[in-house]
Amino acid sequence: MPVPVDRRYGPASLPAARGPVSAALLVALRQPPHDLPAALGAEVPAVDPLTDEDLQLSLFLCYELHYRGWRDVDEAWEWQPTLLALRARIEGPFTAALRRLVGPLPAALPDGVPEALGALVAADDGPSLAAALQRRASLAQFREFVVHRSLYHLREADPHSWALPRLGGPAKAALVEIQMDEYGNGRLDRMHAELFRRTMRRLDLDTDYAAHLDRVPAVTLATNNLISLFGLHRRLRGALLGHLAAFEMTSSLPNRRYGNGLRRLGLDEVATRFYDEHVEADAVHEQIAAYDLCGGLVRAEPALAGDVLFGAAAALAVERLFAAHLLDAWAAGRSSLRSAPAAGTGEPERVALSAA
Repeated sequence: MPVPVDRRYGPASLPAARGPVSAALLVALRQPPHDLPAALGAEVPAVDPLTDEDLQLSLFLCYELHYRGWRDVDEAWEWQPTLLALRARIEGPFTAALRRLVGPLPAALPDGVPEALGALVAADDGPSLAAALQRRASLAQFREFVVHRSLYHLREADPHSWALPRLGGPAKAALVEIQMDEYGNGRLDRMHAELFRRTMRRLDLDTDYAAHLDRVPAVTLATNNLISLFGLHRRLRGALLGHLAAFEMTSSLPNRRYGNGLRRLGLDEVATRFYDEHVEADAVHEQIAAYDLCGGLVRAEPALAGDVLFGAAAALAVERLFAAHLLDAWAAGRSSLRSAPAAGTGEPERVALSAA
């Protein structure tokens, strides 16, 4: 008898296409590595690259080759030159859209970066998704939220770890301190990704790696692609650390609210532990990320101060779009998720799902 395959940790199954570029890329990935058409990617309409389904899925397909890969896809695709060229072509409009979204940022001297990060976080006026989940979200809506977040949390900390070989001195030590907590100090049962998997299991959700990729919209993919963009480009290491700092500095209170929301819905401590763990851990990480991590980086490399602030601002801005998408969908009485792909078509049906 064949040995059952453990799908919890990847590689992921290839998703359905969402447009011409992702369709062509999916066809190519199912074949041995070969040169892609030089014009592929130039035709992405990308009126709004942050919510363009084809662009964001195409980027995710390219980036995942650097994580755990795709099931039945030749691993040599990771460094295939024409695939990397395609990725660069679609990273262009994505990066430009991020710059427009963030807008101009106040200049900060290296010594003032921790305080500037605090000011960015304090000024963030996005809709409070955490408050909605704490006070009024239904169980179905909370399950949707967890589905959205599963793409990141089942590989939590991995994208930011790309900064480790690019740092030295105090900044590196600070990042290791933060990441050790994320990875459970070497204990599988304490890894944050494993705690999140238990939350998913309590909510009766598929816990396989990237199992819900077909269900999440472009804005959710953009929150993930943003970290991959920063993580895979050494020149954006400052933005990557700024992104992590924004995460850590805005995590403690929302996670308290998420845990309280699950308790309101009758879930037990196994379901809430992931969120409860972040309340305490991220309160400590907040200071480390601002002063030791980002402060340490810009003391060593003062020219990266602007990149640090851009990374933090981009994280906050994209999270605002994500929160607005969920809250707007629920206010309209529909699901925030995409429909499952229609059988035999490879394309999602455009049918609204009940958020009740």
